[in-house]
Amino acid sequence: LVLPLWTRGGESCSEASQGGIIQELAAARSNIEELLARGSSGSSSAQLTPEMAARVNALEKENKQLKKSVTTLEDQLRRLESRLAALEISSGGAPPAKAAPVSDDDDDEDDFELFGDDDEEDAAAAEKLKAERIAAYNDRKSKKVAIIAKSNIILDVKPWDDETDHAEMEKLVRSIEIDGLLWGASKLVPVGYGIKKLQISCVVEDDKVGTDILEEKITEFEDFVQSVDVAAFNKV
Repeated sequence: LVLPLWTRGGESCSEASQGGIIQELAAARSNIEELLARGSSGSSSAQLTPEMAARVNALEKENKQLKKSVTTLEDQLRRLESRLAALEISSGGAPPAKAAPVSDDDDDEDDFELFGDDDEEDAAAAEKLKAERIAAYNDRKSKKVAIIAKSNIILDVKPWDDETDHAEMEKLVRSIEIDGLLWGASKLVPVGYGIKKLQISCVVEDDKVGTDILEEKITEFEDFVQSVDVAAFNKV
């Protein structure tokens, strides 16, 4: 679609060009009529030259083309106006008016308050999530059964000689009571020269009972016990 260009006076460029050509045609026709009048009256022998005739023909041809172009443009303009009117009717009326501009200061203040609220909400949400995770961890930890490390120890309790009362010596050893200590099976193992040692097992909690405590407690029965050795130590 080609729309006409407009001059400062409100006329289109095509109309302005057409007006100039019409003026030239009018001037040329005046000259021709004047020449013809002079020729007919015999006052002058001047005649229309071939150059002037060709110029007149060219101007008339250009005038016809301009009229045709102007007519075409007017038809196109009318069709465009019809389409615009149809679009306005289908859209429900005239296009909405532009909203009044808001000052930059108000925008900046609103943006600042908006982002400030977001930051506060994010911080509150993060604190809430952190508290929930800590509470869940503590709850799982409280329900989790603690694993107690235990060990199985076999002790060799050696008497002074072959006349030691092994039954009494074992009774004294088993009389030792410590939290986390559980005595097990025992037996007499020959050492030599008729001497037998008491080999006794026990299960202990590692955090509560150690081999040093057991040796110290057993050697307190010095009338029966010469020494105590750890024969085996295994984790349960």
